[in-house]
Amino acid sequence: MITEPLTLYKLMILYLLKTVNYPLTNNQLSGFFLDYEYTTYFTLQQAISELDDAGLIKTHQSKKSTRYEITQEGSNTIELFGNDISSGAVEDMNRFLKENKVQLRQESSNYTDYFETENGEYIVHAEVREENSILYAIDINVPDKESAERMCAKWGQKNQEIYAFIVKQLLS
Repeated sequence: MITEPLTLYKLMILYLLKTVNYPLTNNQLSGFFLDYEYTTYFTLQQAISELDDAGLIKTHQSKKSTRYEITQEGSNTIELFGNDISSGAVEDMNRFLKENKVQLRQESSNYTDYFETENGEYIVHAEVREENSILYAIDINVPDKESAERMCAKWGQKNQEIYAFIVKQLLS
């Protein structure tokens, strides 16, 4: 059994990421650790940072959120040391994942970001993922930051309609 708390938190993060098999956001990971009162926000961020520095997780930063996914090295690590996590902690993580399955998947499957081009316009990048695969992605040029922010905000609500429209147009 592990006696160093930071090491335990790192293994728990790896366990969560390996179990869901898709990226989780910083908010989702924080939700588990803070709701179940395992640690503080700052200690969790230290554990995440050390996992990233060690190459055990990969960080994807956007304007809206930070997402983490497990690397092959992280998968190997949790395979070797996963049994060092207490059964109570594993039960808590499994309960959290089961109770929040739909919400976690939905939040993680929709990704948006935007950036400014050299000529002052903005490119909105939006995608829908299933586990670690991109189902579809689009890049749209818009005239201003406000439009980019609005498009990113609506993507989660409208992406299925957009997909259906594109497929219908291309197949008709």
